Amino acid sequence: MTLAAAWIDAFTDRPYGGNPAGVVRLERAVADRAMQDLAAEFGLSETAFLLSEGDAWRLRWFTPVREVNLCGHATVASAWFLTEAGLVVPGAPIGFSTRSGRLGARRTGDWIELDFPARPPRPVESPPGLADALGAWPIGCHAAGEDLLVELASEVEVRRLAPDLAAIAGLPVRGVIVTAQAAPPADFASRFFAPQYGVPEDPVTGSAHCALAPFWAARLGRDELLGVQHSPRGGEVRVRVDGARVHLAGRAVTIWRGELAVDLGGA
Repeated sequence: MTLAAAWIDAFTDRPYGGNPAGVVRLERAVADRAMQDLAAEFGLSETAFLLSEGDAWRLRWFTPVREVNLCGHATVASAWFLTEAGLVVPGAPIGFSTRSGRLGARRTGDWIELDFPARPPRPVESPPGLADALGAWPIGCHAAGEDLLVELASEVEVRRLAPDLAAIAGLPVRGVIVTAQAAPPADFASRFFAPQYGVPEDPVTGSAHCALAPFWAARLGRDELLGVQHSPRGGEVRVRVDGARVHLAGRAVTIWRGELAVDLGGA
């Protein structure tokens, strides 16, 4: 079985920016172990696996160490891959069946827009040791789905953050989103750390924006915002809050495309 695969940088319009994702198009169901091994071989924060299922695509995401329930940048990469390969006409809706339910995507020009569930944060007490783990003092702490959303006083603090990743890994969450209001033209800044998932720092995190979008929309009184993620690679995410949904938009660049020379076997 020869499988089409690609390496795509998402949430960026330049090569080697944004967040890289592997994308693999499956021709039949394969074992979870085979997907996990290949994701570890890719070594990227997420590798996406696509399998055609009638009017939708089954989509699963794996970090180098485990499967995740929701991933934004690898979904942007998947939609980009499908349109570049001619499997979906640009402008046509794309349906994904995932562990987080039905997700939507659409390519318009050079932009991919995703339709994801909103994850409005709720205030919680800071876990013991959080400030020491971050090396910064939180001014607010919120539960955001599987993650912890931590507000800092300034964008400068977000940029300069050098957290203790071993301590972050000890927290009972998938990852830690750190955010602050940003200088124009962006509205808010963020970074995301998930060392317990094999991702010390994620370059640009679409799923985190499912919480960041409603959080900052409520603060700033606007439903359409621009987020910037201050990882070393960096990237931008346009967000629009629509009730219980969040629309995330980003661009993408294909770095390479080819075929896998190994057989992943069957389910």
